[in-house]
Amino acid sequence: MKLKLEADLHTHTIASGHAFGTVKEMAEYAAIKNLKMIAITDHGLNMPGGPHEYYFYKLIELPRFIDGVEILRGVEANIIDEKGNLDMPENILENLDIVLAGFHSDTGYQLGSVDQNTRALIGAMQNPYVDIIAHPGNPKFPVDLEKIAHAAKMTGKVLEINNSSFTQSRPGSLPRCTELAKAAARLGNLVAINSDAHNCFEVGDVNKALEVARIAGLKKEQIINTSANLVKDFINKTRKRNKKIS
Repeated sequence: MKLKLEADLHTHTIASGHAFGTVKEMAEYAAIKNLKMIAITDHGLNMPGGPHEYYFYKLIELPRFIDGVEILRGVEANIIDEKGNLDMPENILENLDIVLAGFHSDTGYQLGSVDQNTRALIGAMQNPYVDIIAHPGNPKFPVDLEKIAHAAKMTGKVLEINNSSFTQSRPGSLPRCTELAKAAARLGNLVAINSDAHNCFEVGDVNKALEVARIAGLKKEQIINTSANLVKDFINKTRKRNKKIS
């Protein structure tokens, strides 16, 4: 499968506290790599060293395009309990373009059993503002991958294949992510292949994630960020918003 992605829907700036690029730098490198769209998805409020909620209110002031690259204003929210609640208030989520949700250490969620982790992740899928489940194959927070794929299909959420999981961030992710990708291919889930870039040089770097998608047998039409228009169609149809993305 030869794929070209038009969008990278998971990137972090210096606002996350442990990343190194500005919004402008991330956009500049996205343009160099011929991307049409990036999502700025800095970490949610409970991330140590992360942004204050004022940061998310001010995202609306970002230009919609920088260096010809469309900018989505988003967040990677933290799941904080077994019910799948997030560390972001609804009045912020409803004004963002895109919301990722996932598990992170030291953000409030106490690591549980496979059943507890699975319930928490499925609970997050019930949130109408959540679009993408971030790095669900993380072995540090093991879940029932088959149940997660079925729940994502039922709720219309996108499952992420996260390139950073295979290069530095989450050691041991490859087997579980491959298993989940195979389940997604079989069930017809929607998937996003993202960099999880924490510096501008990593924007759009998804080669290892693309290989997982190929091995799993995912079809092009299942991968929403093969087209910037597909991304916008998806988030405009599936979320309650004050204003659609044009």
